[in-house]
Amino acid sequence: MTKKETTGQAITRSLIENGVDTVFGIPGAHMYDFNDALYEKREKVRFIHTRHEQGAGYMAYGYAKSTGRIGAYTVVPGPGVLNSGAALCTAYGANSPVLCLTGNIMSHLIGQGRGQLHELPDQLATLRGITKVAERIDHQSEAGRVMAEVIGKMLSGRQGPGTIEAPWDVFGMEGPELELPETRRAPEPQVNPEKIKAAAAILANTRNPLIMVGGGAVDAGDEIALLAKTLNAPVTSHRSGKGIVSDDHPNYLNFVAAFDYWKDTDVLIGIGSRLELEYMRWRWLPKGLKVIRIDVDPTEMVRLKPDVGLVADAKAGTKALIAALVPTNSDRTAEFAELNRKAKERFSAVQPQVDYLNAIREALPRDGFFVEEVSQMGFTARFAFPVYGPRQYVTCGYQDNLGFGFNTALGVKVGNPDKAVVSVSGDGGFMFGVQELATAVQHNIAVVAIVFNNNAYGNVLRDQKQTYSGRYIGSDLTNPDFVKLGESFGVKSFRATSPNELKLMIAEALKLNAPVLIEVPIEKGSEASPWPFIHPPPPAA
Repeated sequence: MTKKETTGQAITRSLIENGVDTVFGIPGAHMYDFNDALYEKREKVRFIHTRHEQGAGYMAYGYAKSTGRIGAYTVVPGPGVLNSGAALCTAYGANSPVLCLTGNIMSHLIGQGRGQLHELPDQLATLRGITKVAERIDHQSEAGRVMAEVIGKMLSGRQGPGTIEAPWDVFGMEGPELELPETRRAPEPQVNPEKIKAAAAILANTRNPLIMVGGGAVDAGDEIALLAKTLNAPVTSHRSGKGIVSDDHPNYLNFVAAFDYWKDTDVLIGIGSRLELEYMRWRWLPKGLKVIRIDVDPTEMVRLKPDVGLVADAKAGTKALIAALVPTNSDRTAEFAELNRKAKERFSAVQPQVDYLNAIREALPRDGFFVEEVSQMGFTARFAFPVYGPRQYVTCGYQDNLGFGFNTALGVKVGNPDKAVVSVSGDGGFMFGVQELATAVQHNIAVVAIVFNNNAYGNVLRDQKQTYSGRYIGSDLTNPDFVKLGESFGVKSFRATSPNELKLMIAEALKLNAPVLIEVPIEKGSEASPWPFIHPPPPAA
């Protein structure tokens, strides 16, 4: 007799076949048959239920961003999937394979405008606007094929999020057990030898090359370090590229130091990077600059046209370029070290942020994860927090979503249970997802969450003071007692009033293997602005 299964069961088998071991989410009526299928496979797929759909999406993002594997979550359609939309935007901007599994109304009512529970005018079109790929399973027999197609596209080339929806009645639809097709990634683009030759010709005459790495180079750190050594060139990064080449590598330049080097740069080599730092933040180009780009996404060569554009995987493209170069014999690493020293001396004035970040770095193990947030501490961390390995600095990329940090950190910890995970948030951003303290306790997700409380949306407050003559609107915040709040959830909670106190508390918190909340009171408006280092003015002519 032919074995039967539901659509929900087929989706679950496909998840397991594709290496998914965790699904975040909230059960709901449209999804019951899928939720039940997850229950059947609970020994192979862990289900972590959250207190808000946005929390589920961000946890899946943190899992994906920190592991490089699929981060999956499930929410109901309509308001449920829209609540998670900010996390999908973040995953899209930060090129992370986040898979959203959602439902829809009854299949025969889609597009009818009858006002069914959680109905959207065109949910699939909405999702296609914020993901790399979104498809619907209309019948049980399609489940395996659609899953393979969507996951294959998510993981191919420039990675990104995907969504699969199924109508309410289709999740429970039964049919013969499917033979699941193999998930196939698109072939990687072949390295073009003519482009390599052209890039090598430019680099044969370079005096001051600079290598810029982004998130697309996350698996090419060794090759990029060798390229830097071959060219005797420095490497820098902004957010997603942090740690690809370690901060303590002799060829690494903190981006504040790299800005000082930039004025004399004659060749910019961008690897897996949009070059946002140079083109959007530094906002000026050295005279006569040549640009070489290595990127798996061919549209990057159109968005920002280089002198030589090599469409290739970062690792393969960098290896091919190294093979075409003649290594230099000189050693400029002492020069790079001095640039870093001077930069650190200057940005050490960004207080109290730098001292607190130094304290966190001293307490966090070398292989621990640091999750930033849109906050004064998070902005400063982009140049003042050293990172020693790829994926260890978890950022939201260009979306800069306020409130993503703590929820994302929970997903990072689930994906890396044996590593230390610390998140930093401002009081405003932390309150976006404070309810997930309950999730952390219920599932024992041992993140150390640090809330820097200045009773304000700090950036808004500063801008209203400096640009709008103190006409404050919506920037002052009334907050709870965060220590008592954390304790009410069952979270061990503390208050640190100095960097040294914070360092000691983090060290103790990491030993507990339990969720911990640490509040750090900061005087409102006292933080020095990090922006002169992130958006520096052009050097004097």
